Amino acid sequence: MISLKQINYALAVGKTLHFKKAAEMCNVSQSALSSAINEMETQLGLKVFERNNKHVFITDIGQQVLAKAQQVKLELDELMQLSQLDKSPLSTPMTLGIIPTIGPYLLPKVLPEVRKNYPDFRLKIVEAQSHELVDRVRNGDLDAAILALPYAIDGLMSLEFWQEDFYMVCHHEECPANTKEISTQEMAMDKLMLLKEGHCLKDHALAACQQKGLEKDSTFDATSLHTIVQMVAGKLGTTLVPEMALQQLLHNESELRALHLNEPGPHRSIAFIIRPNYVKTNDIEALMKLFRQQLKLLCTKPA
Repeated sequence: MISLKQINYALAVGKTLHFKKAAEMCNVSQSALSSAINEMETQLGLKVFERNNKHVFITDIGQQVLAKAQQVKLELDELMQLSQLDKSPLSTPMTLGIIPTIGPYLLPKVLPEVRKNYPDFRLKIVEAQSHELVDRVRNGDLDAAILALPYAIDGLMSLEFWQEDFYMVCHHEECPANTKEISTQEMAMDKLMLLKEGHCLKDHALAACQQKGLEKDSTFDATSLHTIVQMVAGKLGTTLVPEMALQQLLHNESELRALHLNEPGPHRSIAFIIRPNYVKTNDIEALMKLFRQQLKLLCTKPA
């Protein structure tokens, strides 16, 4: 009978396409890992992997085997988690993914309160872009992830805990005077600087402006909101910032102003994503309640 050890080894090779790296991931010797996989292939009567001196390939039937193995591993992990259901919330470890346009602005607001209320809770944070987090939640590498919606999460569930609007950030010398609101029609779209392609914040910002894309080839693409805000301070253009991030990004930036984007909202929603059969939903609910309380308390709109 195929063992869970063999399944874990095969999934590690499938992920790394490298026997040595897979062995290091599983904390075993390369020979032990190779022997276990050879034994599994013999038991199955098929080849999951083809390998030569330089490369490892997954066979066509091997792709199907690994997909089934992933399902088995998920079911077994969730079976083990059932024993934790009678314990108090957030008493067992959790690995949580979060996107870069949320993590730096959400975590400082909520983690101190998490530590205060659940001092023994062990939380591991993984920061990555949305597409990677969705895949890792789906295959069981992460317990859950925090994303900005809308975003395609086929096969997963979303649990929303926050909604917010965007604010246009501009240098005070280049902002409309005596106003706290601005519409898309009033904005100079050719001066708008957004994150580079691949960040869902860019798509959400354009959707809030009812724009499919910018009509210019931007030379100001950046990978962080902090960088773009510094560009705005240098009078290189304007940008759109979610409410959650305003306080940190505009702190000590007296020359910058934030104007609420006066377009139908909310402009984006923040949610946990989990697998439909994830058993520790009570932990997610506890975090959602705490996050919502802290965001309501600490997300102050510009005066």
